[in-house]
This record gives sequence, C-alpha cells and structure tokens, in this order.
Amino acid sequence: MTSPSSSPPASTLKATPGSDASEAPFPSAPIEEWLRLVAKAGRAHQLYLPNNPIYRGAIDALRAGFRPIWQHTDEFSLAVGETDLRWYDIVVSGESNTEKNADNLAWLLYKDGLREITVTRGFEEAEFVKLLEIIQRARHAQPDDDDLVAMLWEADFTFLKYRYIDLLHDSSGGDPADGTTVEPASAADIANAAHEPPPETSVASVVNMADFDSTLYFLDEPEIEYLQGEIAREYQQDLRANVVAALFDIIDSQSDPAVRSEAIENVHTLMAFLLVGGHFRGAAFVLRESQGSLTRASDLSPEHRQRLAELPARLSAPDTLAQLLQALDDAPELPPPEDLEALFAELQPAALATVFQWLNRTRNERLRPLLESAAERLASANTAQLVKLIDSPDPEVSLEAIRRSGGLRAQGAVPQLAKVLAGGEVERRQLAVAALSSIGSPGALQALEHALDDEDREVRVGAARAYAAQPHRPAAARLEAAVKGKVRNADLTERMAFFEAYGAVAGEAGIALCDGILNGRGFLGRREDDELRACAAMALGRIGSPQALEALRKAAGEKDVVVRNAVTRALRGQTGGGR
Repeated sequence: MTSPSSSPPASTLKATPGSDASEAPFPSAPIEEWLRLVAKAGRAHQLYLPNNPIYRGAIDALRAGFRPIWQHTDEFSLAVGETDLRWYDIVVSGESNTEKNADNLAWLLYKDGLREITVTRGFEEAEFVKLLEIIQRARHAQPDDDDLVAMLWEADFTFLKYRYIDLLHDSSGGDPADGTTVEPASAADIANAAHEPPPETSVASVVNMADFDSTLYFLDEPEIEYLQGEIAREYQQDLRANVVAALFDIIDSQSDPAVRSEAIENVHTLMAFLLVGGHFRGAAFVLRESQGSLTRASDLSPEHRQRLAELPARLSAPDTLAQLLQALDDAPELPPPEDLEALFAELQPAALATVFQWLNRTRNERLRPLLESAAERLASANTAQLVKLIDSPDPEVSLEAIRRSGGLRAQGAVPQLAKVLAGGEVERRQLAVAALSSIGSPGALQALEHALDDEDREVRVGAARAYAAQPHRPAAARLEAAVKGKVRNADLTERMAFFEAYGAVAGEAGIALCDGILNGRGFLGRREDDELRACAAMALGRIGSPQALEALRKAAGEKDVVVRNAVTRALRGQTGGGR
C-alpha cells in the first residue's frame, strides 16, 4: 500500500494506558462489549445498505455501547498488538480471531503501523460511521491503494487520535516539537512490511518469503504476486467440498457394492455434520451431487438409489426441517444469505407445508425473506402439492396455500376453493373469494356466485367487487335479486359494491331497475332513500349506454347533495372525466 506523500500528523496523545502496567481505573467489560459491537457493526456495514433495519439496529447498538464507557471517563486508549487490542495491559479484543488476517481488527491496524488509538467523548455522534467505512476499505484494499494511516489522515478525525510508526522511513516523519506521535520503524518492521501479503489473503502467518531467500527482492514483482495468489487460492479452498466430491467420484466410478455402500454411508454422516456445523453451502452441494449421481451412475442398485434419494427427502421431512428452521430462528447471527438460499433451493415439495408454517412463526427478519423465496419457488413448481395444502388441518398452512393459489392464478385450485366457500371458516372463505377473483377464469367466477349469498359481509362484498371488475353474465340474476331485496337494508359499502357489480354485469338490461330507483316515485310520490338512489346512479354510470346517460341527466338537477354528487361523478366517468 502507499502512504501519503508526507507523514500524516496524528493528534498529540496523553498517557498511553495500553502500554503501562498501572491498574485500570474501571472494569474492562464496557470496553470489551464496545469492541464486540464494533465487530457486529462492521459486518452489518459490509452486508447491508444504510436504510436496512438490521444495519440501523447495529449502528444504534454501537452508539449505545459508548454510554457505559462515558460513565467512567471522557476518553480511553487502546494499545494495538499484532493479534489483540489491550487496555491497561488487559486484552479486550472483541473477537476470538487471533490469526493475522484481514478479519482480525488488531492485525488490520497493526500491519499498517498503528500502535495506539484514543477515542474521545463525541466520537459516537458521527465519526464512528466514517471509521467503519475506512475499516471496510482497508480490508478490501489492493496493494496500490492507500494504507490505513493515509485513510485516517484524509478523514481528519476530531474525536479519534492515533499513534503509529513509519514502516517506510528510517526516521520519524515530523519534528518532535510539533506534537506528532510518528515513531521510527525498526529493521524488523521494515522487513515484515516488505513481505506482508495483500490484505485479502490470510496466510501471512504461514508463508514468509524471507524463509526462502535472504535477499529482499530475489523474485520479480509479477512472480511474487503469482505465488501469493496461488497460496491464497490454496488456503481458501473448502476441503469439505473436496471430500464430498471425492466420495461421489467413488460412488460413480466404483462398481463394487461394498465400496459404494461405505461411500454412501460416509456421505450421510458428512451431511449430518455439515448441517449441525452450519455449513449450509456444503450441505446444498451434497444434495445436488446426490441427485447428479443418480443420473451419472446408471448401474446403481435399487438399495443404493434409495439411500441417495433419502438425502434431500430427509432434509425436507417436517421434523428435520422444523428443527433446522427453529435453530436458525433462535440463532443470534444467520449464515450468509447465499448459503441458506443454496440449501433451500434443494428442498422438495414435501417441505412446502413446513415452510408455510414458519412464514408466520419466525421472528427473525433476515430469515423471513429467504423463506418467502423458498415458498414461492416450491409453490410455483409444485401446484398439485399447493392445491392439496388448501385442505390442510393446520389453519396457517391452509390460509397460506389459498393465498398463494390466488397469487399464482392456479386454475387447478378452483374446485378446492369452491369447497372452502361452501363450508370453510370465515377467514378461509374471505381468502378464497380473493383467490378466485385473482384467478378470474370462467370456473372461478362461477364459483363466486354462491359467495353473493354468504352470511359474512366481507365475503359478499369481495364477490360483488370481483364481478364489478370482471363481469360474469350468469351472475346477473343473483345480483338483481340482491339489489331488489336484502341489499336495500345493507350498509353503504355493500350497497355500492352490489350496485356497481349489477351495472357491470346486467348492462342495458339493468337500466329500467336502476332508473326506477333513481328517478321513480312510489306511493304518494315518495322516492327511495338517498343512498340507494346514489348507488343506482353509480350503476347507470357503469352501464354507460346512451339510455343510461339519459336516465342520469334526468336526475342532474336533484336537490339532495348525495344523489346529485353521485350523478355528477357517474356522468363524468362517461364523458372523459374518469371514475
């Protein structure tokens, strides 16, 4: 990495508590907890956008983590070691990682020359977010990018001070009188800096170029970069995947039944260890390879085929999958989303009911979208299984199956949804009406006719609105009977829904009835009530024929404001004003 053209000045520091052996002025627990929160916030900063609730929660938690510290002091200093951070000679590193790699915050600071940092009250207001950004940049920096000291200097912190050594010069970068804390680098520091791998590798503690040649530059730069890249690639390989691949190579290539049986049993054992250990990407790889092996090895015995087919079936079994989802829901940190997506992609149709159950049970907001994606994939690819779940005795599963059937416009679900309308619970009937309306086929609209007479108001209104949006001529008789009869005593919402549906379905055949309600007079010249007349005006507007418009114009001068407004809106809807 490159440093600034001149040594960046660090703020003058007071005592260095991390370097002396004096007794700590207060317990180290608040400092340790703060560093743990720094690590969590760093991961959230890397994974999520600033508007994500998880990101905001991590930042708020880190900001709150300053309060216990400020109850004891206005500033604190941390000494930076190679693999740990110390406060008054107490190791307070917030992470268990003690290796020299970019994931270890202490090593990330130490390798670029930082030896002490001091945080002052006020840092929590805004500057700590800037520090998280700098740490992420340093973890992914390339060899030609600025080093960490240069990034800190450019950020120009007010409430963060730091002390560092210059790894590239023999002497300090500033006049001692100006208060800087730049220290000269030792010969060992210079040698170590020359041989440090780029931050994205994690093998600095394993391979040292100085072990092979005493000359500092015995290889050209491209050769060194090649060796470093190959070493990093070797150490980044997932040995579990190599073991799985080797086992399936044996299954595919060895015809000896005993050898195959042993290899398959080893695969089953390894699958259990991968799931228990949370290595879900590896478990997904096992499931994919098991299905591939069934295709590749044509001479597999029926017993061996059954054992391989059991792998995805065991994961999709209700008990196994429920235990896995319970563990994920209770876990403080989820595995990487891409690993869970890979595992859920291998679920079989039998898992659909369990996934539906956990969509409503999970409390983990990061797990919910992954379950949503798995449910959508399984439901869209297995509509027959989805239709079966409509009759599930579990209400959560049945409701979700009804909802998804409508979303997917599954024609095969119409008979089951019609059965729900005939005798299901109120909530199921309401969802069934919405699903049939979304499906919108002739069979679905025919099934909705019975819902017009349902005892539940929401079911009746939902069916009427479905016919207003998708006119179904056979429903005209039921709608007319409702308009003439029980709807007259319903509330305004239900009246409006039924009259609009009647106008859309009956067409010109409904003009006489609607005109009579709007403009007609009864015994002793009495008119219908104002709300009913307004609903009739809306129905005439839906018909929209010249005769219907003429009936509306007859009521344009109506004195009652409710009726007059309804007539005006109906006329505008047919003359370009829109409804």
